[in-house]
Amino acid sequence: MTAPPLRLGVNVDHVATIRNARGGDRPDPVRAALLAIAAGADGITAHLREDRRHMRDDDMVRLKRELSKPLNFEMAATEEMVAIALHTRPHACCLVPEKRSERTTEGGLDVCSGLESLRAIVAELSRAGIRASLFIEPSTEALEAARAIAAPVVELHTGSWCDAIEHGEPARAEHEFARLRTAAAKALEFGIECHAGHGLDYDTAEMAATLPQIVELNIGHFLIGEAICVGLHKAIGRMREAMASGRSRA
Repeated sequence: MTAPPLRLGVNVDHVATIRNARGGDRPDPVRAALLAIAAGADGITAHLREDRRHMRDDDMVRLKRELSKPLNFEMAATEEMVAIALHTRPHACCLVPEKRSERTTEGGLDVCSGLESLRAIVAELSRAGIRASLFIEPSTEALEAARAIAAPVVELHTGSWCDAIEHGEPARAEHEFARLRTAAAKALEFGIECHAGHGLDYDTAEMAATLPQIVELNIGHFLIGEAICVGLHKAIGRMREAMASGRSRA
């Protein structure tokens, strides 16, 4: 297949994490989002967690008001978050698993067990003109559940693959990448738009870009960490170069 263009969504959660470490208003995640767009981001992702550990309610309102590019609202599948999303009206909502004890999102959403409730949420968001996506494990079972839920988009969890690479486990990394490849192909077969994210850096983003079915990568922690050292504009520019290099081989 001819690989479509590959979009970059930049997650600004951890700008808010730094802000909240001292309180106050700086650094401002909305300012970072605007800088990310100026540097080449195709959209902004932000996760309003139940415990508000990084993004605040007002951050989401300001992001929606000030961004010229799509806002991807990451959220748990709860009544509270659905109500906030319906009020905010972002371009998209990505439903993710959420536990208070975790440092960051761990694994994909349990779409098989939550089939009926997730179907209702996806339908409600869709009626409001909001694209719903499901953050899932790269498995056939999860893709089949996503199709049953009628989700227009899935985001494949790349964390296990990135973890295997980081810990120098080539056999596990090869296995996890094969799962991603199979899941991305299955998404295309099912007519579901395929995104990917979690734990990606320059090298793994370049590799993920070789999968032609994936049309968007969402990257946050790595880019914000790089920005502290080299600046957000340079970090995003290098990420786009890595993605373009991988896409040329798709």
